[in-house]
Amino acid sequence: MSKAQTKYLKDYKKPAYAIKTVDLTFELFEEETIVTNSMQITKADTNEKDLKLDAVSLELLEVSLNGLKLQESRYIIEEENLTIINVPTEFEIKIKNKIYPQNNTELEGLYKSGDIFCTQNEPEGFRSITPYLDRPDIMSVFTTTVVADKKKYPILLSNGNKIKCHESFDERHGVTWHDPHPKPSYLFALVAGDLGSISDEFVTMSGNKIVLNIYCDLGNENKCHHAMRSLKEAMKWDEKKYGREYDLEIYNIVAVDSFNMGAMENKGLNIFNSAYVLADMDTATDANFMGIESVIAHEYFHNWTGNRITCRDWFQLTLKEGLTVFRDQCFSADMNSAEVQRIEDVKALRERQFVEDASPTRHPIQPESYISMNNFYTATVYEKGAEVIRMVHTFLGEKKYAKATDLYFETFDGQAVTTDDFLWAMSKGGDINLEAFKTWYHQSGTPRLKVEESFANGTYKLSLTQIIPDTLEDRKQKPYYYPLKMGLLDEEGKEVLVKTLIVSKEHETFVFENFETKPVLSINRDFSAPIIIEQKKSEYDFLMQYDTNSFTQYEATQNFALQTINKLISSDEIDKAFVQAYGYLLDLDVDLSYKALLLELPSVSAIMQLQEKIDFDVIYTAQDKLLKIIAQKFKNKLLDIYKKNHFPASMSLDAEYIAKRAIKNRVLKILFALKSDEVAQLAQKQYEESLTMTDRIVALDVLENLHVNYAEVALQDFYNKYKDETLVMNKYFAILASSSRYDVLERVEKLQRDKVYDEKVPNLVRSLVGSFARNHKYFHAKDGSGYKFLADKIIAIDKINPQMASGLCGAFKVCNKMNNHNQNLMKKELSRVISTQGLSKNSFEIIDKILK
Repeated sequence: MSKAQTKYLKDYKKPAYAIKTVDLTFELFEEETIVTNSMQITKADTNEKDLKLDAVSLELLEVSLNGLKLQESRYIIEEENLTIINVPTEFEIKIKNKIYPQNNTELEGLYKSGDIFCTQNEPEGFRSITPYLDRPDIMSVFTTTVVADKKKYPILLSNGNKIKCHESFDERHGVTWHDPHPKPSYLFALVAGDLGSISDEFVTMSGNKIVLNIYCDLGNENKCHHAMRSLKEAMKWDEKKYGREYDLEIYNIVAVDSFNMGAMENKGLNIFNSAYVLADMDTATDANFMGIESVIAHEYFHNWTGNRITCRDWFQLTLKEGLTVFRDQCFSADMNSAEVQRIEDVKALRERQFVEDASPTRHPIQPESYISMNNFYTATVYEKGAEVIRMVHTFLGEKKYAKATDLYFETFDGQAVTTDDFLWAMSKGGDINLEAFKTWYHQSGTPRLKVEESFANGTYKLSLTQIIPDTLEDRKQKPYYYPLKMGLLDEEGKEVLVKTLIVSKEHETFVFENFETKPVLSINRDFSAPIIIEQKKSEYDFLMQYDTNSFTQYEATQNFALQTINKLISSDEIDKAFVQAYGYLLDLDVDLSYKALLLELPSVSAIMQLQEKIDFDVIYTAQDKLLKIIAQKFKNKLLDIYKKNHFPASMSLDAEYIAKRAIKNRVLKILFALKSDEVAQLAQKQYEESLTMTDRIVALDVLENLHVNYAEVALQDFYNKYKDETLVMNKYFAILASSSRYDVLERVEKLQRDKVYDEKVPNLVRSLVGSFARNHKYFHAKDGSGYKFLADKIIAIDKINPQMASGLCGAFKVCNKMNNHNQNLMKKELSRVISTQGLSKNSFEIIDKILK
């Protein structure tokens, strides 16, 4: 690895040059691509003499300044730069260079996904295409011409509007695209291939007709219709909620298999991981459909929160990502069940971000430094960033928030700005002082809130103490400022008070009077702040039955279950009060999708977060025991719920049938704990008769972990049916890698040799290797075999795709919380990885933080 250089937010300097326009020509061939880049540049700092452009692996063919070819003495080529010596105040630079997309396995810059040319330039991929000032505060107007073989690449796409087709290149052809909106280079995109497509149109609130296209591999066109419907719904929603309409004549989406991220919001040409575009009921689950709706909306919403207004520098990443995640969460809540969406969002936050906050890789939503920017596309920047925006929304309320966002768009349209600029707009538009709120941007770790209650003479006192974690460097951090939604319930479960408190000090007491009896506290309603509540005594069973806030009812259920599991771990005793309260949930007459969430026991990830030293063996034992007790006690009720909601012939995507599948599959997973032939036969029948992937994949998972003989038949059938469907095979690999069967690692190693598996495709690596790394039972095996396997994979994949390798490194983040035996085994393997010659800075940065 070349020397890892750390970049710091405090070192930011305004760019010394501005690039007014960029004219690009790509000549695509099978063995090479020739890029011609003409830039109109103005010197912003007259003290600067030389122009230093970012450039990686540069094979330079020619450089011209104002039409004159430069001699080699006028420029310097370094490892990551091209410097043009002694440039005038205004000038044109023309650079011609050669790149090799077909050899690009890192999937950054210009590369090939199968037979499709495509790009991924966020954060710093453009510099591997052509020399440029590759930073987000350089915003330029791009015109792009793509030239390629007519037969192999009939579809040629780039940003903006199509302005010219070129048909005079013999067996080749070309298309020129122009984007009138200045943008940074990370939003540049290019696609060329023989693609299928579907088309539609959308008329904006101003009456502009927009052409909508979704491109995919030939033969997959029928799987794009849900994505198209989701796009149109997102366009309507953004107009209604934020007053934002689309600003080009055309909006293109392209689905490709090989993509490091979920999707990319390039201006007018979104490139998507095919997992977030392609879906039909035979190949996609209900969760897949929901995920597509969310990600399609997310990338569209970026058109204003990310493209029209972008980041000044990469330390401001949460400016666009936190805000846009919040927007897509609100969209999904409006499209589906708001209560279910909120719980799912918080579950995801806790599963990923809370774990990150408790690890050596924790960081603020606005980091102060980085070695590889790719490592900061994290749950902290995205999901915690969204929670920070949600708190701002709570402070302001809907009307003032709308006024503030209008001010933000009007003031900063066309600019590269900072989180401080956003908070200025929120403060001014919302008529509120948010200075104290900035700690959320600059502090790391998850704050806790110690809650104490007292009641005497009709007066209820709520005492709150903030417990703030220190930084990784052991620096003290300040108390946070946040809204805390709470309610007080009487003994019959009726709300007697609903209020939003403002928490701002380390210690505070709130007093409420005129109560006849002590009320029951319902705190952090709707998860109004991303904190951990600590209560010595909480009336979880009461709240499970009576709380009128759906989130805190769910929260009470989860917390009571966690308390029960911890009791099982420490004393092997079961809390009968929880089991009794759980039975009440089975009889609740509520939305079935919500009920399915209520019945779900805490995940292994949630349980481990409460342990000072993690021991997965005892966690699994306690979790399995509680599940078995519930399944035994309520078997008949669970079977009744299953039978009432099992409609194997239904392929409907409406809310009613999604909810029926959710509750039916939840109780099937609970009944699994009985380990009986009756349940195995139920799952086998569901697998054979059901017409949806949602039902089929749950049944397959149950069989894999319950009945070897049934499982082998079903797995072979599934493989034969879907071996040519890469997205479905991701599910197949994930089930096998997540299995509780003793030989799982041996099977994972064997599956790497399956003809379907390809280590160069990120989705397949995540589904097989990534799923095994989350299979805590075997990844954390006492003999260290899981650690050795993953370390070997990180070393191998790092040579192919460093971004994918560094993602796998995250499985070791729990190292310092593991028991001593496992901790030593993990450190041994991490030390081996970090000492590997040529290790990327991506993987080095993550492992170095874990080992410190």
